[in-house]
Amino acid sequence: MELLYKPWPWYLAGPVIGITVPLLLWMGNKRLGVSSTFRHICAACVPNAIPLFQYAWKKEIWSLFFVGGIALGGFLGGWVFANPEPVAISKSTATYLSSLGITPTNSLMPEQIFGWDSLLSLKGFMLIIVGGFLVGFGTRYAQGCTSGHGILGLSALQWPSLVATASFFLGGILFARFILPYILS
Repeated sequence: MELLYKPWPWYLAGPVIGITVPLLLWMGNKRLGVSSTFRHICAACVPNAIPLFQYAWKKEIWSLFFVGGIALGGFLGGWVFANPEPVAISKSTATYLSSLGITPTNSLMPEQIFGWDSLLSLKGFMLIIVGGFLVGFGTRYAQGCTSGHGILGLSALQWPSLVATASFFLGGILFARFILPYILS
């Protein structure tokens, strides 16, 4: 039971995630990915007048359960089996966050960014709207999300997935280094 209360080391969590890809393929040629599930939800809820949503989405209904399991697992991991120890971040990251006015806490979501006061401000609202649009647009433009490209695409040795995954990481690094300081100031 102690294993559930602490973060799993990379050498355990990585293979568990990695074995999911061939297991899903073996169980019925199912592909790991989350962003396509949003398309399935839209196809189920939106009238069939939009060509993007005209396909046999019911064949992919398993992915709704998959994403539901991810949400349930996130809830269980974050609330039921919450780790009482502080979040382990490197000293250089803590220093960088402090230079931006963000006090590292026991949470992955600092109050200065994710608190209601910040989120309900004009800057917070713009971050949510613009950030959500950019993530959605990027996911659609790359034809998949980070989990789909990084886990399934790379394991299938797909060149577009390598380019997409490298672009996700490069974009995140550049944003955190050059744009985030201006937003938080």
